[in-house]
Amino acid sequence: MERAIFAGGCFWCMVQPFDEQAGIHSVVSGYTGGHVKNPTYEQVKQHTTGHTEAVEIIFDPAVISYEALLEVYWQQTDPTDAFGQFEDRGDNYRPVIFYVTDEQRITAEKSKERLANSQRFTDPIVTTIEAAQDFYPAEIYHQEYYKKDPENFARNHAKRAQFVEENWR
Repeated sequence: MERAIFAGGCFWCMVQPFDEQAGIHSVVSGYTGGHVKNPTYEQVKQHTTGHTEAVEIIFDPAVISYEALLEVYWQQTDPTDAFGQFEDRGDNYRPVIFYVTDEQRITAEKSKERLANSQRFTDPIVTTIEAAQDFYPAEIYHQEYYKKDPENFARNHAKRAQFVEENWR
């Protein structure tokens, strides 16, 4: 098993696309990239801990490659928006690929370059690629939120789904 960490706005909306892929062992909502140990959701949303909402994915590389995970990732985010994602605004919602190994860093950089060269977007690709830091799982009520409250999830996911439809289909 290998580990991947991606941030792309509200972690509620980042779980389902990965959770539905073959070869995924787990997708956990959480916080990373900050300076406070074991932050709470209330602390993170105050923008004082430096954390970003993210998902930690444990996957079987014999079934799904890291490169394939990156393709799923790009199709869930607006890579041209550095200040949040869709209705989620602020540094704790910024798009980041957190690499765990040098191989992941290289793969992510090449993937980002391919996306930029594709001219799919007219604005620059601003998603950052950063070394993984400590990952703290979010509170239990945030885990698998799309299954727990599908109606609220659908409302929160609507702008993201529209963006995906307009830019990737």
